[in-house]
Amino acid sequence: MCLAIPGRILRIAEENGQRMAQVDFGGVTQPVSLHLTPQAAIGDYVLVHVGFAISRIDAEEAAHTWRTLQEMDLLAEELPSSIEGAHP
Repeated sequence: MCLAIPGRILRIAEENGQRMAQVDFGGVTQPVSLHLTPQAAIGDYVLVHVGFAISRIDAEEAAHTWRTLQEMDLLAEELPSSIEGAHP
């Protein structure tokens, strides 16, 4: 199953002509393309699917999504074990 996981943008930089963000997923950070969300800014929460931020969401929706994924026990399947139980 593929999911979009919420994370918070920590930094934004231009890399090889593409806008990239460093996104925090409950303590684990990953590079994410902002190609599909050009309006995203530092501090925003975004839904990330296969390395792309696909939409901006508010902090409340991000927290709700993390709780739902934890309840469904899906975080272990989609994310590295080091961030199980973590939330933004």
